[in-house]
Amino acid sequence: MKIVDCDYFVVGSGMAGLMTALHLSDKGKVVLVTKGRLQDCNTNFAQGGICCVADPSDTFDKHARDTMIAGAWLGNSAVVHEICEHAPEGIQDLVKCGVKFAKKKDGSWELTREGGHSARRIFHAGDITGEKCEASMIRSIRRSSVDVREQTIVIDLVMTKRIGIKGPNRCIGAYVLDKATGEICAIRSPDTVLATGGCGKVYLYTCNPDTATGDGIALAWRAGAKIENMEFIQFHPTCLYHPQAKRFLISEAVRGEGAVLVNKHGREFMKKYDPRGSLAPRDIVARSIDSEMKRTGDDCMYLDIRKKGRAYLMTRFPNIYQKCMEFGIDMAKDLIPIVPAAHYTCGGIQATTAGETSVPGLSAVGECACTGLHGANRLASNSLMEALVCARLTAVRLAGERGTGNGERGKMPDIPAWRIGNAVPPDEAVLVSHMWDEIRRLMWDYVGIVRTNKRLARAAHRIKTLRKEIRDYYFRYLVTPDTLELRNLAVCAELIVKSAQRRRESRGLHFTLDYPRQSKRPRQTVIEGYRG
Repeated sequence: MKIVDCDYFVVGSGMAGLMTALHLSDKGKVVLVTKGRLQDCNTNFAQGGICCVADPSDTFDKHARDTMIAGAWLGNSAVVHEICEHAPEGIQDLVKCGVKFAKKKDGSWELTREGGHSARRIFHAGDITGEKCEASMIRSIRRSSVDVREQTIVIDLVMTKRIGIKGPNRCIGAYVLDKATGEICAIRSPDTVLATGGCGKVYLYTCNPDTATGDGIALAWRAGAKIENMEFIQFHPTCLYHPQAKRFLISEAVRGEGAVLVNKHGREFMKKYDPRGSLAPRDIVARSIDSEMKRTGDDCMYLDIRKKGRAYLMTRFPNIYQKCMEFGIDMAKDLIPIVPAAHYTCGGIQATTAGETSVPGLSAVGECACTGLHGANRLASNSLMEALVCARLTAVRLAGERGTGNGERGKMPDIPAWRIGNAVPPDEAVLVSHMWDEIRRLMWDYVGIVRTNKRLARAAHRIKTLRKEIRDYYFRYLVTPDTLELRNLAVCAELIVKSAQRRRESRGLHFTLDYPRQSKRPRQTVIEGYRG
């Protein structure tokens, strides 16, 4: 089996992964793998923008307070302040990569506002901010010394305990599968950084790309890492409702610029749920839309921004305007049909702002990590900010450990060849697709926007059975990308359900009819990593 050695091994090609790799590129040999193309990530689909205090009338304290309020006071205040205060450095990192954020005629930043924010502090590049950031970072990574390997999926992390090495258990790399050739090799490194994004595909309806199968979270859990607050899955309230509109979001910025939520008769309804109306945080807006749909029996609700006029809409939201027109919806004269959809994983691998996890040699950055920033609900556009800041802090920590000799360097232990045993090529791919569909549907039906003890118990029972079936299938047949994703998806589903069952209150994104009130004492939900 081929073994590739490097100083830093980064998994994932969104903003967190690319920026971590770029920061480390002059500190040693960096290998970056991604299971699709570099651009196949959530960052590429981000529309709204990136939070950063820049207006003289705004402050870091105001941003931090908005973040804590949106997170139902479950966030870590020190972490929130640290990340908000480091955001300007992250914006400059992107500017150095060539990102051109919108500016006013006088040369100052054209900041926008989104739900839950008390001020305009969103840097944007039109309504395709993520796409422009991703393209600029990809150009930078292509020019760097980073060894980029696309179409390469991680099978499992290599832990010293599992390969029979005595002493403290630590991560020394991973087994990976080249999707093009079917070859399995090992990437050996004293530092592995997971930047794999969230697990939106665990739900039947999601605006996430097909890559969002929770791989990093599942890999870390199997390696023994602590997982935190997985019950908090954010549902974006405004996903375009149209049979041909697969996972297309109507950005939060549309509401920030004046759109209001209405029913099919054009009547606004959000004020009866929250005094902030259509600018309430996402968890409140998503639950309100869900409630209205159930109350009326309608398939969707609507956004109304007709008052802004065609010229403004075509200039400020060119991509959204064009996409809506493709489906016969003219934002300037029509209501925009919307529904909530799974969007963001607020929990994940327990990690510091510098990426440190409970497993030596393993770091986590971005959506797959739980740093304490988001609490029970993510404030709009804080995700890319967190990715930028934590990528920089993680790189500084890792490079510093190497410089002071604190890192576990020197000769790396041998990694045994991947064993296939009696595994044979899979002959019934329909089993994988069936289990995939079953998990996503039961998660949507039983562990969605509104939960109950009974629904969670049903989900837990069925997922336990499915995980056993998936384990049997995994060991019986040769590994394939679909099998690996299904295996990871099932782990994330079980972690979400277990976390939801442990939280006996309603807070932020976790709303249960059995415990509708919020507890006086905020607490985190922590699940220990697998010890087998």
